[in-house]
Amino acid sequence: YYSGSSEKEPRYYQVEAINRTIEAIARGGKRVLLVMATGTGKTYTTFQIIWRLWKAKAVKRVLFLVDRNILADQTLVNDFKPFGPVMAKIKNRKIDPAYEIHLGLYQALTGPDEEDKIFKNVSRDFVDMIVIDECHRGSAAEDSAWREILDYFSNAVHIGLTATPKETKYISSTTYFGEPVYTYSLKQGIEDGFLAPYKVIRIDIDRDLYGWTPPPGMKDDLGQEIEERTYNQADMDRILVLNQRTKLVAKRAMQLLNATDPFAKTIIFCEDIDHAERMRKAIVNAAGQLAIDNPKYVMRITGDSPEGKAELDNFIDPESKFPVIATTSELLTTGVDAKTCKLIVLDKSIKSMTSFKQIIGRGTRVDEDNNKYFFTILDFKKATELFRDPDFDGEPVVIYEPEPDDDPVPPDTGDTDDWGDDDDEGDESAKKILVSGVPAKIIAERIEYLGPEGKLITESYKDFSRKQIVSEFESLDSFIQSWKGAKKKQVIIDALEEYGIVLDNLAAEVGKEYGDFDLICHIAYDQPPLTRKERAENVRKRDYFTQYGEQARAVLNALLDKYADKGIGAMESTKVLQLKPFSDMGTPVEIINDIFGGKKNYETALQELEQHLYG
Repeated sequence: YYSGSSEKEPRYYQVEAINRTIEAIARGGKRVLLVMATGTGKTYTTFQIIWRLWKAKAVKRVLFLVDRNILADQTLVNDFKPFGPVMAKIKNRKIDPAYEIHLGLYQALTGPDEEDKIFKNVSRDFVDMIVIDECHRGSAAEDSAWREILDYFSNAVHIGLTATPKETKYISSTTYFGEPVYTYSLKQGIEDGFLAPYKVIRIDIDRDLYGWTPPPGMKDDLGQEIEERTYNQADMDRILVLNQRTKLVAKRAMQLLNATDPFAKTIIFCEDIDHAERMRKAIVNAAGQLAIDNPKYVMRITGDSPEGKAELDNFIDPESKFPVIATTSELLTTGVDAKTCKLIVLDKSIKSMTSFKQIIGRGTRVDEDNNKYFFTILDFKKATELFRDPDFDGEPVVIYEPEPDDDPVPPDTGDTDDWGDDDDEGDESAKKILVSGVPAKIIAERIEYLGPEGKLITESYKDFSRKQIVSEFESLDSFIQSWKGAKKKQVIIDALEEYGIVLDNLAAEVGKEYGDFDLICHIAYDQPPLTRKERAENVRKRDYFTQYGEQARAVLNALLDKYADKGIGAMESTKVLQLKPFSDMGTPVEIINDIFGGKKNYETALQELEQHLYG
């Protein structure tokens, strides 16, 4: 295997996939299908397969086919980089025979007219191997474009890569086939710790659950009379647009981000481009100052938006802070390596298992450098019910087994579900009913998490949190010792968030007047909680402030007020001294140096204050 200077070694399942593929080809197999869950390193595995065959001179020229420009660019600069000068991306509608490893969009190789079919400018034996990335994708027309290329290079080895083989119904005895040479599932990846587990927050909105019937003669925002019938969840943002509902979704998404990390990369999946644009505007309003400070805080990244598509690289770049939130309908469902994505918002009806797995795959990549060990799915349209489908992580429904001279891409049966093609960006030509004045509210929320059997389990958030806290701190003494020993309490709060525990959510259940310490002690260890105000008053009663001068006492009293009002995070914040009433006492530097005699003394006073709070 190639390791290079990085000393990166293939994982055990990648080794298995590489070996099985090489063995199949060594036995004379010309058509190989490899199934690996999104985020498990399909492209890296492919690189190792090609590298071994190329180094052994079993193949000389290889064509790697993708359906999106960014996939080719990612591959060029990332996994395939070791090929260096022998590799090129096909551009300007020209295949340069000077190179041996060719990366290309199938759209760049073919087209409706004969002169577009540039692959015919080279001989049929030009390439020894073709790799088709995301080979489940595409409409019948797109599949035929691939097939045309594969048919032309019929003597080459064809390798199909996919996370989710396309489900098809039996067409005839020749359209089913056994197993791919290797399958590595989402469930296996999570169990092995290579993929991030997820928790689901399912949200029910009254208008979705109970439907909405306009009163007789009611007109929409454009003055058109609304058809008198009951509109339900299936109609929302496809036929009927309730502006208040869109605002509600945006507000709830921002509440979650503000309670965890306002800069956590987030993808919001919408019904179509129009819905994605309305959601972008709603997020701008809900984000407030965050969106004012940087107009790229939220971007619509859809196929028709050059501005948004131009920001796609920045969105997936772990080093780039902005954009934080991407609203989309389909562009980000497949292949795009957004490994820092921590929140996926589903305001899109999804019935296709293929599309669902691809969407969930946007969040499953573990990213230790950015402290991403789990991700959250905020589901407004019951899309996550597909998790309960026995086929979610089972074997593919039907896999097409090609004969030696056949194509590895399953034939398109023309089957669609009642919800249309989830790979489309929506029918923008359909006229929608726009209504601004109809209120909408959330009537239920429940949290589901991945259980030990790989199935989603629904339980109260308190019970879920208790288990997670006790798994981290086995006793009350252990927790108190860790809490008191932490220089900054936020470190412990952040650690709990890695387990999916958002203390703001617990406060909403138990009481917002309680601080983080009391919430944890009460929920996990059944301790009677004290409110933040009660703790602050207890400190004042001890009168330990007398050891400080008048100005220092005023600062410490104000810090206690901040704690009582906002919690320990506000008191520990480095920016707290910029706020009133501290700003009336002097600048942060003046307070620290002149009143406390330096940073070390200020920090000691703060830690002493915390000891009295929790003593």
